[in-house]
Amino acid sequence: MEFDFEELEPQGRYRLLTNFIGPRPIALVTTRSPGGHNNAAPMSFFNVFSHDPAIVVLGIQPRPTGEEKDTMVNIRQAQVFAINMVDLALSRQMLICGLGFDSEVDELSIAGLNAVQCRKIDASYAEEAPCVFECRVERLIDYPRRTLVLGEVVHMHVRRDCLDADGRYVNPEHYQPIARLHADNYIASDRQFVLKAPPITDFIEPCRD
Repeated sequence: MEFDFEELEPQGRYRLLTNFIGPRPIALVTTRSPGGHNNAAPMSFFNVFSHDPAIVVLGIQPRPTGEEKDTMVNIRQAQVFAINMVDLALSRQMLICGLGFDSEVDELSIAGLNAVQCRKIDASYAEEAPCVFECRVERLIDYPRRTLVLGEVVHMHVRRDCLDADGRYVNPEHYQPIARLHADNYIASDRQFVLKAPPITDFIEPCRD
């Protein structure tokens, strides 16, 4: 089958993109409202795109009415946000945070999560999250039906058991994030395996001077 994305309606594009590009990591994005309330919302249009500078990107669409979601309103106002990575232990609370409460409702509290003040930005994060990225807005790219939020990571919190003994690399026995596939289907990273590329000399003759 062939699909012409220049002719396909937006919902058709969404269905195909989210069905076949996966798994997509989940960011539980925490922000603070102008009134000082914590907001938390899951986003699966999210990934890391650069390490120097350290840039992550969110894709946030408006509500069906066209109004901006609370997360986007808060990001525009404060120019900061935190990304809480989601593991299986946090999955139910992540879904609760996405239920669409009123803007002044503290989703972290409703979900039974402990709010901790970030080190470098005016936002809270979930103490239970395996790792958290504190971000400052680097730029916003506005499209009619979605805003791309480029955030520079300025600080990171990592639960100690999620790192190896030297504190350098992830410990896969304890850091097992979940990711979204399509619709209500998710995947856990508890089945990991190692792939190593063969040497290039298996395919071409080495150069000889």
